[in-house]
Amino acid sequence: MSRAIPRLVVAGTASGVGKTTATVAIARALRARGMRVALFKCGPDYLDPTYHARAVAGTSHNLDGWMMGRDAVLSTFAAEAAGADVALIEGVMGLFDGASPTGEEGSTAEIAKWLEAPVALVVDASGMARSVAALVQGFAGFDPALRVAAVVCNQVGSRGHLDILRQAQAQVNRSLPVLGGLPRDEAQRFPERHLGLRTADEAALPEERLDHWGAQAEAWIGLDALLEIARAAPPLPAADAAATPDASAAGAQRGRARIGVAFDEAFHFYYADNLRRLEAAGAELVRFSPIRDARLPDVDALYLGGGYPEVHAERLADNAALRDEIRAFAGRGGPIYAECGGLMYLTEAIRTLDGRAHAMVGLVPAEAVMCEKLQALGYVEVETQARTILGGAGLRFRGHQFRYSELRPSPRATTAPAEPPPAQAPTPPEHAPLPIEHAYSVRRRRGGQVTREGYRAGSVLASYVHAHWASNPIVPEGLVASAAAHKERAR
Repeated sequence: MSRAIPRLVVAGTASGVGKTTATVAIARALRARGMRVALFKCGPDYLDPTYHARAVAGTSHNLDGWMMGRDAVLSTFAAEAAGADVALIEGVMGLFDGASPTGEEGSTAEIAKWLEAPVALVVDASGMARSVAALVQGFAGFDPALRVAAVVCNQVGSRGHLDILRQAQAQVNRSLPVLGGLPRDEAQRFPERHLGLRTADEAALPEERLDHWGAQAEAWIGLDALLEIARAAPPLPAADAAATPDASAAGAQRGRARIGVAFDEAFHFYYADNLRRLEAAGAELVRFSPIRDARLPDVDALYLGGGYPEVHAERLADNAALRDEIRAFAGRGGPIYAECGGLMYLTEAIRTLDGRAHAMVGLVPAEAVMCEKLQALGYVEVETQARTILGGAGLRFRGHQFRYSELRPSPRATTAPAEPPPAQAPTPPEHAPLPIEHAYSVRRRRGGQVTREGYRAGSVLASYVHAHWASNPIVPEGLVASAAAHKERAR
């Protein structure tokens, strides 16, 4: 049984050409028309979906060919686009860039072909005239199985400049038109991002700026023509329902356990699909803030996602009460799963670029040290080497790394004290870092290098890997099972 879902991929010629601005502007303009817009992001990016969510006051979902696979991509898209008037899928990097320099795996083009979706190509047209036609012609003809249906020019200097770009493209290919663009506007551009990234919070992206870009899209882009292209996309075959979890169908499993999810300015990198898989396995998710909350909620496990703990290191260090709570929770055998920023929070300290060390939870006997240069980037495949809170040894799943920090032995672990500590002030046992072992074998997608990682300490599992559990649905079920088992033990 097929389904008609109007859809359009907003792709770019490269990173930084304005894909996010164009996607947000178009979505905001369509929402102002009263349309229901479903938004998606190709690739592993956590940040662009926050811009999407602000644009339409909803949730944006990642579609990653390498981490998720075709079935999960199609079923996630079908489930989240159901009931929408149109779906917009923002690309990643350039249209044909992905996990390999010689293939389409992990690329926007791969997702567009799986979804049988037409492509609107975003071009940075600053300093460009007739050359736009040569550029577009190359992209349109590169893969005959892909339909590039329209061009949107960004950084346009004036109405006259846009007319020149339209004429140049029309001379070469009238069936692939320039359907408008967005003018250069330095005052309203999206803000520079921390380490190349920044979340679209109210301070960084006020509603007035979203409205501004929506109005620009309405005035400068042929939205009716774009909608006509989106509506001409062929019906999609029904997706495999088993590939995407349905939290509403959890049924008897609902309420198996409560999992606390760290969520605030410091921790907010979560794939919506991962959270939904936890709910489908019977978990109730309870948000808490490591910055502001003095007590943990009544939960059976903790999920500490990625984010910017280094930016908020001083505030995290000041909240000693919650750090004590987390150490005590681990001491009682409470399962704790942490990724990247969550791992940094579990170390003894985060050392920021100014050289200051900010005390953290102290369960991982190391310091997370911020570096000037990128320390890891790219897709990875994980295989567990021992039983963990996710399940038995031999579990495999996929994810990616993006980090500017590295773990280094803490001074406390490598430097002998000048004199014995006073006997009257022993360190409480629950405050001592736990002995750790590397429970992961991590293979890089590019290059194939294998390293040992995954810091296992009792009921704690922390890693630099951002995992996508569509690659192995057993993993979130294992975490919920560990939480449920802890719940039973605590009775």
